[in-house]
Amino acid sequence: MKITNVYSESYRWPKEKPIQNGKHTFTHNELNLAIIETDEGITGYGSSYNVDYVEYLKPFLVGENPLCVERLWEKMYVPKFLGKRSISTRSISALDIALWDIRSKAANIPLYQLLGGYREAVPCYIAGGYYGEGKGIVELQKEMEEYLSWGIKNVKMKVGVLSMKEDAARVKAVRDVIGEDVRLMVDANCAYRSYEAIELSKRIAEYHPYWFEEPVMSDDYEGMFEFAAKSPIPLSTGENEYTCYGFRDLIDRSRPAILNPDAGSLGGITEFMKIAAYAHSKNIALSPHGQQQIHIQLDCAVPDVVMAEFYPPQYDAKIYDAFVHPIRFDAKTGMVSPNQAPGTGLDINRDVLQNFRVK
Repeated sequence: MKITNVYSESYRWPKEKPIQNGKHTFTHNELNLAIIETDEGITGYGSSYNVDYVEYLKPFLVGENPLCVERLWEKMYVPKFLGKRSISTRSISALDIALWDIRSKAANIPLYQLLGGYREAVPCYIAGGYYGEGKGIVELQKEMEEYLSWGIKNVKMKVGVLSMKEDAARVKAVRDVIGEDVRLMVDANCAYRSYEAIELSKRIAEYHPYWFEEPVMSDDYEGMFEFAAKSPIPLSTGENEYTCYGFRDLIDRSRPAILNPDAGSLGGITEFMKIAAYAHSKNIALSPHGQQQIHIQLDCAVPDVVMAEFYPPQYDAKIYDAFVHPIRFDAKTGMVSPNQAPGTGLDINRDVLQNFRVK
C-alpha cells in the first residue's frame, strides 16, 4: 500500500450561544481534518486544532507505506524545522491519526481493538458549566439538571473568571443540585497562580470535586507541583502538553493525579500510546481531552482511563450529524462507546458540512 495524496479540509459553524472559560471566549465550533488517500482505495481521516502544515508535510508522506507509522512520525517530527510545542505538531498529530485510521481500516477492525481493546465502553462526563452573558447561579443549576435528565452521571464546570467567593458559591450551587453521588470536576483553564489555586481549592474542598483541572499555566511545572502538594483536591492536567518528552517532564516534575492528554495536539496516536504506557508505569489515571470521535476509541483501548470527555447530541447536534459513525451513549449506564466500524470514526458526512467549509 502506498500514499497517493495528502490534503486538509476545515469546517466552522457558530455555537448557539458563546461560551467562556477561565481565559477564553468561544463563538464557533471547528472541525479541522487531515486526509490521506492510498492506492488501495483506503482513505484516512485525522483531526486536530490546526492543519496549516499538512501541505508542507505532504512530500514526507506521498509514496510511503501508510502502515509504517513509527517511521513516518520520525520523518515528520524534526524539531529543527517542525515540532515541539507548536502549531506544526498539531498538523503532525492530525496526519498521524489519519495514518492510524488507514491501519485500522486495513485490519478491518475499530481502532480501539487494534490498539488493545481494553474495554467496550467507558464512563463519561459533560464539560459544561461555562460562563455566559446573563448566566447566573439559577441558570447554572438548570444546566446541570438538564445534563442529569439525559443520563449523565458526571459533570465538569468552569472556574477562574469571577472572584473566589463567587466561584465557590457556584461550585456549592452545582453540588447542591447534582447531589453527592454525581462526580463533579472543576476546570480553571490555567487562570490562576499556584497560591491562588490552592486557596480556591481549600474553599471548595467541602463540595468534594473529583479533580481540579489546569489550575495554573501549562508550562508551570513547579506551580503544579506546589498545587499537588498542598491542595486537598487532586491535580488534573495535560491537555496543552506535547510529545512523550513533554509528558515525561510534566509527570516527573508536577506529579499530577490525572492526565488529560490530547492526541490532536501532542503528536497523534503514536505518541499517545507511549504517554499512556509511561502514565501506567506511574499508576496515573487518564481522562483524555479533545475530539471525542477519536478519543473514545483511545479511552477504550488502554487501561487507566477513569472517564471520557463527552458532548452529547443535545449539546450540539452537528457534532453527531457530521460523522458517518458517531459514538454511542447509553443513558441508563452513563457510559459511552465507540462505533464498531473499522477506523477511528472520523469519516465525515460532507453533505451535512458542505455549507460550513472554510478551507
